[in-house]
Amino acid sequence: MAKVAIIYYSSTGHNYAVARAVEEGAASEGAETRVRKARELAPDAAIDARPGWREHLEATKDVPEAELADLEWADGYVFGTPTRFGLPAAQLKQFLDQTGSLWSQGKLRDKPVSVFGGAGNVHGGQESTLVALNNVFCHWGAVIVPSGYTDPSIYAAGGNPYGVSFTASKEGVSPEALAAARYAGKRIARYAEVLSVGRAKLIGK
Repeated sequence: MAKVAIIYYSSTGHNYAVARAVEEGAASEGAETRVRKARELAPDAAIDARPGWREHLEATKDVPEAELADLEWADGYVFGTPTRFGLPAAQLKQFLDQTGSLWSQGKLRDKPVSVFGGAGNVHGGQESTLVALNNVFCHWGAVIVPSGYTDPSIYAAGGNPYGVSFTASKEGVSPEALAAARYAGKRIARYAEVLSVGRAKLIGK
């Protein structure tokens, strides 16, 4: 059974909803999953100034925070982030910046990884954010599993080949984006299952 870690940052809940959809897809393939959130770094003044931010923090207070042990445990990863000026959110980046010890030991390499994220408008930087996030995984030596155009759900969600993306709205994440996220979860679970066998052979040499 493959083990998939879904690690995300969400301020008002959109990326959290996508993370849960990814989890549904991975679990439907028989994968064991962990959904983990990046630790909040923003000051209270910023959180309370934006509607929904404090509410979401309270609603997800029982979601465990991501730890390095989650990465070591997993056979595959999916990372999610909102767009911050075309780049990943600082909260997720801060977690990734702590992975040097695992990286230096080779514990992050040869594992499949996918990404997701959103912004407040159609051209809000979704693609550049996901591509920037993938730069980290090139350094890890991970196996990047992009969305490509591998399923009709990708087209329906907007056709982003780099990862699942969405445009945030007051109504939440669209059903089309959630369907693409479930597909992404299935896809990463399948790759994690196959690559975990090959990775065991590589480590054994």
